[in-house]
Amino acid sequence: MNRGDPFSVLPLIERALTSYVERLDVGTRLRDAIAYSLLSGGKRLRPVLAWHACEAAGGEAVDALPACVALELVHCFSLVHDDLPAMDDDDLRRGIPTLHKHAGEAMAILAGDAMMTLAFEPLTTDAVSPKLGKRGELCVRLVRDLVVATTGMISGQVYDTIPGTAPGGSALERVRVIHKHKTGALIRASCTMGGSCAQLSGGGRDEDVAALGRFGDAVGLMFQIVDDLIDLEQPSELVGKRTGKDEEAGKLTYPLAYGGGAEGARQCRDEVAKLKASALAELDRFGAKAEALRELVDFLATRTK
Repeated sequence: MNRGDPFSVLPLIERALTSYVERLDVGTRLRDAIAYSLLSGGKRLRPVLAWHACEAAGGEAVDALPACVALELVHCFSLVHDDLPAMDDDDLRRGIPTLHKHAGEAMAILAGDAMMTLAFEPLTTDAVSPKLGKRGELCVRLVRDLVVATTGMISGQVYDTIPGTAPGGSALERVRVIHKHKTGALIRASCTMGGSCAQLSGGGRDEDVAALGRFGDAVGLMFQIVDDLIDLEQPSELVGKRTGKDEEAGKLTYPLAYGGGAEGARQCRDEVAKLKASALAELDRFGAKAEALRELVDFLATRTK
């Protein structure tokens, strides 16, 4: 890995994703639909977090690859379904037509279904790592984390999409609940699953994984606030997907919860700074092993797409 660039691990992650898809025995059309969405690029934030969390927790980062593949499968399934006409009805994702525009709604639904179930294979077999398949207790722990995160993500989608379902009194309380689930759950799991994978090479102590979970909670909310600001302020051409859609749909966002306008955006940036400080504080225990995670936090707090 190139120090100073936490995303320099992407070629290894992309290779693992491509290799996994190429071995799928699901029929050509379904495999092609999965490949179209899964291998179309993107930030790969969740796998990158898992990779570096494994390293921070005292493991060999490559041992996180099963979690990297599983997490990206779940994330991609959620994007495919989120883009459907019954949900956000988006035409563009990562700068290319969404899967339902490319292959039809039926195939998009089925490919999303397949990616959600396939996500558990790398965590329970030797499909990605021969080491993990022999560690039953660790497999159960990883599956449990992914189940909790995926269910939380779907709950957050319900809160975000179906009016009147999000618990909480104030707008700010409701938007925090929505995004703690919709976005934060899978980001938290990326950190804890990566940390747990460190057990394969002698790390992954429970207290370290717990600290990584708290780190993931702060990063997840920070990521979503920045995402809401990007949707509000950046053009679609830069982001690679339609922006401004949340405001058009009347969805509750962090800027709106803070009152909207310039003052709402300012308070969002203040909250980002607080969450960044909280995330970095959780990394103090890891010393130099968490340097890549610190670099990621800096990037996520200031990104524009």
